[in-house]
Amino acid sequence: MNVFDIVGPVMIGPSSSHTAGASRIGKTAAMLLGAPVAKADILFHGSFAKTYRGHGTDKAIVGGILKLDPWDPGIRTSIETAKEMGIEIIFRTGTIENAHPNSALITLTSQKGKTISVQGASIGGGNIVITKVNDMEVYFTGQKTTLIVMHQDVPGIIAHVTGLVAAGNANICNFRLNREEKGGLAIMTLEMDSDFDASFISQIKAIPFVYNTILLKLN
Repeated sequence: MNVFDIVGPVMIGPSSSHTAGASRIGKTAAMLLGAPVAKADILFHGSFAKTYRGHGTDKAIVGGILKLDPWDPGIRTSIETAKEMGIEIIFRTGTIENAHPNSALITLTSQKGKTISVQGASIGGGNIVITKVNDMEVYFTGQKTTLIVMHQDVPGIIAHVTGLVAAGNANICNFRLNREEKGGLAIMTLEMDSDFDASFISQIKAIPFVYNTILLKLN
């Protein structure tokens, strides 16, 4: 933790947890979808569910889906902007089992029918943790550049991906693999803390049994 975590982020809204963090969860979901959004179904849990209107969490999370930064004044009118863009927005409240009190489950549908669900928690100071993607457990914060690779669980694929990352001079500071079952869908997350040549991304996308590759930079 540094002094900026204590003071809090530059942002629009009264609460770093309920606005800045919510904005980053929404932006992460939009980046993971990787396509223009047609519909956003947003489920608020815990304290988010109780205060999302009063604290502007609804505006913040939609602003994030529009890829606005937490300090962008456009967050104040994000819901109206989304509607003007033809994006259907649905807000719901409910319970997410074993979730942090400041959690949201976002299901996005693209204009071509592609969908993704992202569960995230705002843990204070504008910081977030993404805990599920498409109902599969993951764990990443977005504080560092993060490479997310969705793939089939087959022998050799981790070595292939990490070999290309190393060839691009990227330093991996955290690695995590989650899978549905042996041989099933898996999600590889690699957090990196160095400058690197991102040209290896296209090479990873071309690996057999890799379904999607996303380089996530929130800041």
